Amino acid sequence: MSTSALVAEKVWEGIQSTHSVSDDQLSILHFLFGKNFERATRIVDQRGVKRILGKPSGRSIFQVVGESKRKEEYLCFPEHYCACYSFFYDIVNRGEQLSCKHQLAARLASSLGACVDFTISDDELALMLSQL
Repeated sequence: MSTSALVAEKVWEGIQSTHSVSDDQLSILHFLFGKNFERATRIVDQRGVKRILGKPSGRSIFQVVGESKRKEEYLCFPEHYCACYSFFYDIVNRGEQLSCKHQLAARLASSLGACVDFTISDDELALMLSQL
């Protein structure tokens, strides 16, 4: 894991432990993630992060709205994967970013308790995941 990723992880842990974010934490995340973090904060401010919980397992995935006029929604796991084009292009292919804005928005909303939660059956969740 890179030094940047380790620093980011420590900041996320701090935010999650207090369910609040300080100016210093915001500055560090902005330094690490730049425009992606700015965009992520806008998504969170607009309540654009849904956490979809499977019942009875408690497994979850996030659905994050994009910023385009079409308001597409992307399924993501904040620490590992996003279905958006930027994830594959900037992170997987080019290795230029640590996370896309959707992953950052999901992580921030989850840490702050700012997600809109939806519960569905485990069967519905499995179907949703099979379409990734």
